[in-house]
Amino acid sequence: MARKKEYIEEEVIEKAMHLFWRNGYETTSMQMLEKEMGINKFSIYSSFGSKHGLFIESLKCYKTKVDAIFTKFKKATNGVEAIKQFFYDSVAIGFENPNEKGCLVTNTYHEFSDKEDALVKDKMNDFMDDLKTLFIEKLKMDPSKDEDSILKQANFLLLAKHGLAVASKVNSKTEINDYIEMTFKNL
Repeated sequence: MARKKEYIEEEVIEKAMHLFWRNGYETTSMQMLEKEMGINKFSIYSSFGSKHGLFIESLKCYKTKVDAIFTKFKKATNGVEAIKQFFYDSVAIGFENPNEKGCLVTNTYHEFSDKEDALVKDKMNDFMDDLKTLFIEKLKMDPSKDEDSILKQANFLLLAKHGLAVASKVNSKTEINDYIEMTFKNL
């Protein structure tokens, strides 16, 4: 007879997400996960299969956490101003809790860039492709922009967003705000 879980899965996944966000995948040990989540290794393996399985669930949890920002961005109708507001909204998450710096997706994208992990890479690439598509959609709201300029600006914004996420790990709020303002000054 299977034992009944004595924890709420969503709560322990969120705790794991915060731990991965603070430390990264490689640095986070099973012992750290046990302590943070308040459950033992057997329960982690039983529910998630592996540390990797738990990490994938943590990425899904993070996506849910940022869905409101993306929904707001998708619904916006003011083009470049919507992109600028998205930049501000996306860094605000990192300032909510000083232990979580930057963006979990960008941190993961960087950490897994040289690893042969197709599942994580697919999730990261899907996220970046979706973001670039949204940038293109918002840039197209300006009828004076041609297709070539739109694509170049979307690529620029994608890289600027990466830079912003990394900078938000170490730079002050004033420096971050100045970065965002300068990014959009000539766009």
